[in-house]
Amino acid sequence: MEAARSEAILAVRLFNDPIEPRSFEAFVVHMHVAWLYLLHARFARDNVEIRYRQRDNPRRFVKVDGEHKRWELAKCVEERWTDPDDPVRRNLEFFIALRNKIEHRHDHADRQLAEAVGGKAQALLLNFEQELTSSFGDQHSLATVLRFPVFIGSFTPEGEQALITLRDHLPASLKKFIAEYDSGVPDSVNADNRFELRLNVVMQTSKASDALAIQFMRWDDMSDEEKAAAELLGKRGKTIVREQKRRVIGHGLMKPGEAQEKVAAAVPFVFNSYHFLQSWRIKKIRPPKADPHPERTDEKYCVYDALNRSYGYTQAWVDWLIKNCSTEDGFRTTTGRDPKPKP
Repeated sequence: MEAARSEAILAVRLFNDPIEPRSFEAFVVHMHVAWLYLLHARFARDNVEIRYRQRDNPRRFVKVDGEHKRWELAKCVEERWTDPDDPVRRNLEFFIALRNKIEHRHDHADRQLAEAVGGKAQALLLNFEQELTSSFGDQHSLATVLRFPVFIGSFTPEGEQALITLRDHLPASLKKFIAEYDSGVPDSVNADNRFELRLNVVMQTSKASDALAIQFMRWDDMSDEEKAAAELLGKRGKTIVREQKRRVIGHGLMKPGEAQEKVAAAVPFVFNSYHFLQSWRIKKIRPPKADPHPERTDEKYCVYDALNRSYGYTQAWVDWLIKNCSTEDGFRTTTGRDPKPKP
């Protein structure tokens, strides 16, 4: 258990080191080991036999280089969480598969990958903390040795744009892997913070003298009013600075070209204006041209502007297209055309 804590602490230290060239890969590898040690410790406490037995002689154990062969992390995860759609299990299985892809092969994409799956990485660590303290007691919590890092990140408009640009340069093969994994995850799991955590940081103008600099509020501890306010901030990690808003017609809507370009930048296949046209036709989120009732749209995805006689598309539509067009089968279903990899 102590070895597991040490591995997790090392993983976070490397992740937060700005001069570490492969910090995210190091984080994934050391968190993999941390979880393996932690689950081995839990099974040992509960007297669960984790040594592999020989198939032809179950009374004898398998040995490799003189050492007993014990369960690998994937096997431990299956035994610990028997529900295949448990959010913690899904998160761990994502990083097990990701480790196999990035180790020694994608070091040039380290920073881009850290930005693209940062929410899942945060969930991986918090799940570890929950498993550690629930199994062995609060006295072993990592909270006393790990701190919220001092950083720029998305606290400034320039920092946020830099991070978005960095994420968009993720190699197509890794984009495809992430999209394919997420597409196979039920919506209930995708929305669970134990699978992927997104934080909304609200900058306060003042605070009580005895308050912590960073305060974390759990969803289950929030009132209905607080939950409603939090939902308005959206699922995407965002820093919010309070300011007065005026009514703006078309606020948050995108023209077809802008929406199509966002999808094209995020999916591993060629996605052009024709694909965009086909997608809304197949999904039927708006009427066809010259329809006598242009206002009959699916307002979650598309809104008709009577003043300009045009349609505006929402971020939800862009997100839906990105999710469904990131796999070959999804692309065909969404656009009615075979996908072509980007050059």
